[in-house]
Amino acid sequence: MKIVLINPPHTAIGSRVPDDHLPPFGLLAIGGPLIDAGHDVRLVDAEFGPMPLDKVMRDALEGFPDFVLIGHSGSTSAHPTALLIAAMIKQRQPATTIIYGGVFPTYHWRDILGATDVFDFIVRGEGEATVVALVEALEMHQAPASVAGIAFRDDLRRPFATQPAMTIAELDAYRVGWELIDHRRYSYWGGKRAVVMQFSRGCPHLCNYCGQRGFWTRWRHRDPVKFAKEIAWLHREHGVELINLADENPTVSKKAWRAFLDAMIAQNVPVLIVGSTRADDIVRDADILHLYRKAGVIRWLLGMENTDEQTLQLIRKGGSTSSDREAIRLLRKHGILSMATWVAGFEDEGLRDLWRGFRQLIAYDPDQIQALYVTPHRWTPFFRIAKDRKVIQQDARLWDYKHQVMHMTRLKPWMLFICVKLIEVAVQSRPKALARILLHPDPEQRHSMRWYTKMGRRVWFREVWGFLTRDGRVKDGPTLAEFWGAPQDAEEESMTGRRTTAKPALSPATNRGLPDERLAG
Repeated sequence: MKIVLINPPHTAIGSRVPDDHLPPFGLLAIGGPLIDAGHDVRLVDAEFGPMPLDKVMRDALEGFPDFVLIGHSGSTSAHPTALLIAAMIKQRQPATTIIYGGVFPTYHWRDILGATDVFDFIVRGEGEATVVALVEALEMHQAPASVAGIAFRDDLRRPFATQPAMTIAELDAYRVGWELIDHRRYSYWGGKRAVVMQFSRGCPHLCNYCGQRGFWTRWRHRDPVKFAKEIAWLHREHGVELINLADENPTVSKKAWRAFLDAMIAQNVPVLIVGSTRADDIVRDADILHLYRKAGVIRWLLGMENTDEQTLQLIRKGGSTSSDREAIRLLRKHGILSMATWVAGFEDEGLRDLWRGFRQLIAYDPDQIQALYVTPHRWTPFFRIAKDRKVIQQDARLWDYKHQVMHMTRLKPWMLFICVKLIEVAVQSRPKALARILLHPDPEQRHSMRWYTKMGRRVWFREVWGFLTRDGRVKDGPTLAEFWGAPQDAEEESMTGRRTTAKPALSPATNRGLPDERLAG
């Protein structure tokens, strides 16, 4: 069957400002199993340009595909664009079957299928096994209701979901379709050839605002040695210089993570690794942090979310301000950059709260900061806590963590915006931070900090301009529950149990002529 994968152009500032683009890992992860199942698969990556939607439609329909699959990592804010693309495809070629996947459609399937008929099927949860099973069922003219983990409209045109799919127990059983991209087009970190990968999926912690934990249902990891060999192969065969880990928390198991570090060191390739983890894992690994840097880890994003202990308890973060501060100190000691995320809006903060948060950030002394706004997801427990708060931003394209979406009684939107922008400037331009940017003895660290500062400055001005001229807000909007619907935290876990893979992936040697010992899937 002819299958086209579409990565919609994203409207988020972070996607539009950088000169770098990363490949759509989620679509590649689905593409590999589809290719191995014998299908003709092609990727349309509309992030470049970005590509006008009519061109996306024309490119997707070239060759008259049987199936079009649409998905995006920023699925909530990308949904309006995915909807437009699907509608344009259906208008031009009504017989084309469109399959939609991602975190947002996994949970909002009822609303999506009830509001439009441009999506024929929605894949809920992990897609590697489910998409292959769905395409096979449709190709053999079998009832789609036999496929677990999907949603569609039944004979009476009512939204209907099959039983949840089981999680993939062996992540190495499905390979990534790297052949779908031209690696020369993708870069990060200021021009370094880069890809996105996953060592693990899920997270065992109970942060009640996280929109990813329940989607993956449980934490699993790839074989550490196979994963390191795949990274080394990407470097040697495709010139990949940097790996951006898409894991929520790759360091959950110290044993597995240590095995990966040892395997990367043994591969002896000059590949840099960036990703995110928890501060308490860094403190736990104080005795092996020297291996982090030796294996290529150059920056960790630490999901601190807030600097107030009471707020951390509200969102069930499970960390502490003392471990956050110690993690940053340990990373710096071992030559690894720290990026602290700080999220405004969990509670009804005032100017004193923001001032206290700013002082705490200064005490943390991170190398970089990423200031965000709380963005509640309907399937998380936090949504139930915040369901009666008013929505001030009704454009779903701006639900991207970089825009305030919920009303605060003590601060008007312009007041919160100014405070957040000033905090960003003050933290990034303090003397210690400027000295590191200008004078850091490690040239790689110096390059990365200058690149991030340059990109951050462009984003900062675009955000200010957008706030003043484009980002429409309402004064008396609906409540969260009225805007998105009733809380769905009872459905937070999108999958269930374990899956025993019936059809293991072909060996890399069979797929691409690689050495037998390089096991990517």
